[in-house]
Formats: sequence, C-alpha cells, structure tokens
Amino acid sequence: MKTKITLNIDEVEKSSKIFHALASPARLKILQLIEDKPLNISKISTLMNIPMSSTALAINILEDAGLVITTSSPGLRGSQKLCALKTDSIYLQIKKNELPGENTNVIIEQIPIGNYFDFSVEPPCGIVTSDGFISAEDSVYGFYAPEHSFAQLLWLTRGFVEYRFPTYRLKNYPNMKSIEFSFELCSEAPGYCNDWKSDIAVYFNGTHIGFVHSLGDFGNRRGLLNPDWWDHNNTQYGLIHSILITATGTLIDDQPVSDFNLNSLNIGTENSINLRLAVDSTSHYKGGMNLFGEKFGDYSQNIRMKAIY
Repeated sequence: MKTKITLNIDEVEKSSKIFHALASPARLKILQLIEDKPLNISKISTLMNIPMSSTALAINILEDAGLVITTSSPGLRGSQKLCALKTDSIYLQIKKNELPGENTNVIIEQIPIGNYFDFSVEPPCGIVTSDGFISAEDSVYGFYAPEHSFAQLLWLTRGFVEYRFPTYRLKNYPNMKSIEFSFELCSEAPGYCNDWKSDIAVYFNGTHIGFVHSLGDFGNRRGLLNPDWWDHNNTQYGLIHSILITATGTLIDDQPVSDFNLNSLNIGTENSINLRLAVDSTSHYKGGMNLFGEKFGDYSQNIRMKAIY
C-alpha cells in the first residue's frame, strides 16, 4: 500500500521539493503512468515521447521529493531502473492541528510481521530480516528466535501466524463504522511461480471468516524494496489484500464473504482483535504463503489496521 505524505507549511525545504516536482506537466504525466504498475525508464520515455535523459532527470526529481521509488532490475542489456509510485496522497497543513487525516475519526495501527503472538509452521518455511536469514533457510527455528521481531519476510507451506491488535483505543468509540486490515501477501512455491494458487484462511478471534485467494508466488522481477543480498530466483513481491469488517458483514478484497460484523468482534469486552492467517485443512488450494514487511516486496507497510468511527 502506498504511503501518505504529510506536509507542514513550516517544513520549507521538504515542501519546496514536492511543489517543484509537481510543477511540471511532464512529471505529473509520469506519476499517472506509474499509478497502477511500475515501469522502467525506457518504457516511460517511449510512452512520453521524450529522450531517455529527460525521463531520467524527471525521475530523479520525483524520487528526491519522495514521490516515487526506484530499484534496479535485470534487463536484456544489463540492469534497468524500475520506477513505482511511492505515495497516493499528499496533505498540507497550513493551520496547526487541522490536518486532514489526523482528525478524530480514524485510528491506524501497524504490527510488524515478526511481532506475531502465536504461530505453527511446517517446513519448507523461513524468516528473514532486511540483513539476512534468521537461522537456516527452510527451518522452523527462526520463528522461535528472539530476532523474529525484526522479520521483513516470512513464508510457510502449512500452518499459521496470528497477530493481536489491542482494542483499548477502539473501546472509546462504540459507534464504529468499519475496521480494515491490509497486508502484502503471495503464495509460496519452490523458488517462485507466478501461477501458483493458494487459499489463505482468515480467522478473527478464532472464527473462520473466509479466504484470501492468492494467484501466485511472484518473482518475474525484483521486489521494489528488496535488499541487494536477496536472490533474484526467490519470491520477490506480493499484492495488497484487504479485509473489511462493517456493521453488516465482512468483505475480503471487496467481495462479501461472511456475516461476521463489528459486533462479532466484541470490542467492548475483548482486549484484542486476533487475526490469524493460515494455510490449513480448510484451504482448497494449499499453495503456502509469503507475508511481506515494510522493507520487502513492493509496498512499504506492515500489517495495517484502519478503524473508522
């Protein structure tokens, strides 16, 4: 999921860079081109009908302003720079304490993927930080190691990971409108396989809600955030999936799946909302799971809860 940029009018240098980057029709067009998917500089240059040098300069300005993120990807003639949109919204605060998105109707919590409360995994499986493997590759031992809190990618073929989101802030707002959970995820195949289906079971507080349907274990290009040491033959990136709980039921990736609703969470009496992601006996396609942190894959986010009241 793309990040939000928050500007204060007093942050002159930061604001100036962004305003300068947005002050060019050509640079605005580039942002439109990469809105839905990353493109390399050559492709952008062709679509814009401008020289490669001009495209590269425009990308550098956009990247310096924090609007795009670039990464090197193998190409037919050496490496190529892949460009992706880093943010989808910019808020400018002119008058103090009146910043959109920091009002009283949204609560956002993020839990790093390594901060699971419970788990059960079967090899092949593994867990890594942005610096390297925790324990041996395809071993369960890394999931027990203290370093698991710093994990940026974990994978399993069978089993689950469970996260607990505290409810103490939510209890103050009994008229909750919705709670959404989102994360970057894909299947888990040997190496990678773009056509490798997996049904990841979703549980809230022990109740099976439905499935996240993953279409593949994606590796046809490098993940935009992956560290240099990560082998290009491994899983590279996932897709953002969302689970939305409303007053009437639950939707997974915008599809209604269950009557499980906000009242079912028992926020008033429970201390946490327990989210479990599993590949288990209920899954039709048992194709494993990769779960990405904020420094792996394509999206700079952890497991995110957004509550609107």
